Amino acid sequence: MGRFRSARLKKVRALGTPLPGLVRKEPRNLNAPGEQGAMRKRRRVSTFRLQLQEKQKIRYNYGLSEKQLRSYYTEASRMSGETGVNLLQLIERRLDNVVARGGFSPTIAAARQMVSHGHIQVNGSRVDIPSYQVKVGDVVALQQKSRDLKIVVDHITAGSGIGVPSFLESSVQDRRITVKALPAREDVPIQVQERAVVEYYSK
Repeated sequence: MGRFRSARLKKVRALGTPLPGLVRKEPRNLNAPGEQGAMRKRRRVSTFRLQLQEKQKIRYNYGLSEKQLRSYYTEASRMSGETGVNLLQLIERRLDNVVARGGFSPTIAAARQMVSHGHIQVNGSRVDIPSYQVKVGDVVALQQKSRDLKIVVDHITAGSGIGVPSFLESSVQDRRITVKALPAREDVPIQVQERAVVEYYSK
C-alpha cells in the first residue's frame, strides 16, 4: 500500500484528529465525512478498528508507506525501552520531518520534496534521502543556492507550521536546524496511542 494521495482534509476528518504533518490547516469539524459523520463517531469502536486508526494516524501524518511503518516497528521492537516510544522516536528523526518541524516547510510532504530535490544538507554534505536518520549534534541546513526558495520564504513569512519541538534548535534566518537531543514522547505533535499500534503489529 503506497502513500496517501487523495483528499487530505477528508482523511483528517475520517480519523477524527488533526494531522499537522499532512495538512497545514484543520478542517472546520472533525466529524467523519458524510451526513452520518457525527453519528458514526459515537458508535462503539472495536479493538481492531482502534488499533488500525491509531496506526493510520502515524502513517498519514508522516507520509509513510505501510512497508516503511512496519519496518520502523521491527527496528523499534529490537531496541531497549518501550517499543511504541521507540517507534515514534525513529519516525521523528527522519530528515523530512526535521526539515518540516524546524520551520522550513508547511508540511512533511513539502519537506520530503525539498530533500528529494537536493535542497538540504546535513553537516555540510547534501542528503537527498527523506528517511535519513538524524543524530544528536547534526546540523541540518538549506543549500546556499536554496536559501531563498519561494516555499521557504513564504512559509517563514507566514509564521505557521507544525511547531518546533524541544529536541531541535531552529534558526530560520540562518536556514539552519541543530539536533540538540533525541525526540521525547511529548515532542510528538499528534494525539496517538502508540501502544495500540504496537498491538496491531505484534499479532
